[in-house]
Amino acid sequence: MQPQAVTPCGAIVLSFLVAATCAAQGEVAIAPLVLEAKISLGDFRGRIDHLAIDTVRQRLYVAELGDNSIGVIDLKANRLIRTIGGFSEPQGVGYEPSTDTVYVSNGGDGSVRLLHGPELQPAGRIELGSDADNIRIDTVHHRVVVGYGDGALAVIDAQTLRVVATIPLKAHPESFQLDTDGRRAYVNVPNAGGITVVDLPARRELATWGTDNFKSNYPMTLDSARQLLWVAFRQPPMLVAFDAKTGARISALQSCSDADDLFLDGARELIYVSCGAGVIDVWGKRGAAYVQITSIATVAGARTSLFAPEQDRLYLAVRGNASEPAALWVFRPSPQK
Repeated sequence: MQPQAVTPCGAIVLSFLVAATCAAQGEVAIAPLVLEAKISLGDFRGRIDHLAIDTVRQRLYVAELGDNSIGVIDLKANRLIRTIGGFSEPQGVGYEPSTDTVYVSNGGDGSVRLLHGPELQPAGRIELGSDADNIRIDTVHHRVVVGYGDGALAVIDAQTLRVVATIPLKAHPESFQLDTDGRRAYVNVPNAGGITVVDLPARRELATWGTDNFKSNYPMTLDSARQLLWVAFRQPPMLVAFDAKTGARISALQSCSDADDLFLDGARELIYVSCGAGVIDVWGKRGAAYVQITSIATVAGARTSLFAPEQDRLYLAVRGNASEPAALWVFRPSPQK
């Protein structure tokens, strides 16, 4: 199945995406995402969770939750080079460059397992207790932050491999983002009906922003330059911008359903939202506002993605089905940088 970009005539389209003017019968535009490759992940058809990248080696790591494994992709050759088994429902994965270590969080047993060096040798495990989930890397302080359990963030020192802080939350954390200096975390806590702002050095909650009638806030991304926090909700399916300083709601835009990942492409002023409904929504900036550029058809259930600015690519994890094996779809943003 090839993705299709849908840009209805009459929609607001950014000028740099327009290839021809809107004619009486329709509008022709350059697709903001072009499918460049499909990289097979093998024969399994289980659930795929989060992705991470080693930009130096150009490797991408895939948390294959349904197969208790991690897929290792060579992005230079666009091929699967290795599958590492023995995990327990791997959900999050992160690469910490200062120690050349891959961190894998396991929902099944609550552990964080470590793989070290070019050969990805097992390098120990850190027990968090239960439901270890999303991972973020604080490259400024060489720390790894993991959401887990009934509500907490664990801060791991990458040099000592010790948990140096545990910060309680009101419920299990879903996606969270760190600001550029690694001092503040913004955390989606959907079961508590809000977004929690955490002071990491002080190890305490600064604020909780209620989300009112917007529920199931899973993915988020932070626009540090404009101090905007973008959050995708599933009930109803909306893309909402908050003031990152005050929590004030700036805008609410109807988006695709079952959103699971959300990324800002700062170079093009685009936002990508990947959804289990089988689409990637693309939003672009026009004046002070964002408008929907297009909705690209993918595969139902393909909701996990990763935008890698260094590679200038969006990677989408697609589960296997009766007609196609599990694969990593590689999208090239357009126009190219």
